[in-house]
Amino acid sequence: MNAGTTESGTRSDIAAPAWATPAHAEAWALRSAESADIEAVAELRATVMRADLERLGRYDEHRVRQRLRDSFSPRHSSIITIDGEFAGCVTVRPAEGRLWLEHFYLAPLCQGRGLGSAVLRTVLERTDAQGMTVGLNVLQGSAARRLYERHGFVMEAQDPIDVFMMRPPGQGRGVHLCPAT
Repeated sequence: MNAGTTESGTRSDIAAPAWATPAHAEAWALRSAESADIEAVAELRATVMRADLERLGRYDEHRVRQRLRDSFSPRHSSIITIDGEFAGCVTVRPAEGRLWLEHFYLAPLCQGRGLGSAVLRTVLERTDAQGMTVGLNVLQGSAARRLYERHGFVMEAQDPIDVFMMRPPGQGRGVHLCPAT
């Protein structure tokens, strides 16, 4: 599963909070996912991945949602909220001797405002405390790869569709992000 978010600029029918200012990047929360969240997350996935999947010739209206439904684990997932409203999702699942960061999606109006970095820092602080390596895969050419690299992820392998990345525990400590110029 692709862990990336994209900044595709695609219009979304997913409701996003009205706040939409960088100052509110700190006003987010994580709550445990529930089975009832699956359709909202599937729709978000289809929205944020569409441009990259189309660019790669891999977009299928049904498959993009079904892959989420087939692999979604409320037990390992958190819903990202802003003022109690759905803003995204992140999954951290144990497998193959590491933790896998999956289904990390933010509603398009929530992207590019520091929220992704804030959520990722929180997730990685938890994995660092466990002493665990984190793996993920991101679509080739996805803007999300830069986010992961800023947080200490390095490429392990790649194929024509995916880039597989990993981050040893503590790798991102001391990373201070500067605003884009």
